[in-house]
Amino acid sequence: MITVGPGLAARSFPGDGRPVLLVHGLSSNARLWDAVARHLAGHPVVAVDLRGHGASAKVPDVEPDATLAAVRDLAVVCDDLGWSSPVVAGQSWGGNVVLQLAADRPLHGIALVDGGWLQLSDRFATIEDAWAVLAPPQLAGLTAEALRARLRTAHPGWSHEAIEATVGNVAIHVDRTVAPWLTRERHRAIVDSMLAHRPRELYARVGCPALLLVAGDGNPAANTAAAELPHAELVAFPGGDHDLHAQHPEEVAALIGRLT
Repeated sequence: MITVGPGLAARSFPGDGRPVLLVHGLSSNARLWDAVARHLAGHPVVAVDLRGHGASAKVPDVEPDATLAAVRDLAVVCDDLGWSSPVVAGQSWGGNVVLQLAADRPLHGIALVDGGWLQLSDRFATIEDAWAVLAPPQLAGLTAEALRARLRTAHPGWSHEAIEATVGNVAIHVDRTVAPWLTRERHRAIVDSMLAHRPRELYARVGCPALLLVAGDGNPAANTAAAELPHAELVAFPGGDHDLHAQHPEEVAALIGRLT
């Protein structure tokens, strides 16, 4: 574990090729990228815990536009590492963050893993509407062992490493009950920032190749992104989980590697 940029915790993997920066989704953590990073052997890889997530320091629950704050953090990370033209991959909300980063500064390529095209304003008029649907489940009283059992039932094809990385989304107390590292208030603030984010307005500003990895069978928003991004390729994972990087790390790494 290292500290990069504005004090973000990160996982670092050595290599001599083109650098790759990996960005997790909302209420997730950098460990979900570990298997992908190993399959990117030969490239220097850094996976960050975004502010308020994982091992990174806690931050105020409410701040102006949490999505743009995350983008600024990634820009500082790139500058701190001396990476002028990395490949950057982001999953879910992290994909939106990466898309904004690519619109704001030159990158060598981006991989959007079941995200980047998430425009919540298409579905919700207010934060109250969005929160009623997108608020995370309450975990009060849930033990780490019960959480693991839930995850194994929900994702029978996932590796033990992927299950344990997902358990890393929560703190485990002395009594074995769990609580998310990301506070509920901070989670809501990020959803609010996503409601204001307009990815479709960014597509024309992205000058680098973009690879869209799409879970499931058909996604009109992803299809629109692939059509409007200047240099885009869409790869579908029929029946895939939203956390494609946890479910199919070798395949995801191979696709990211094509961007390098």
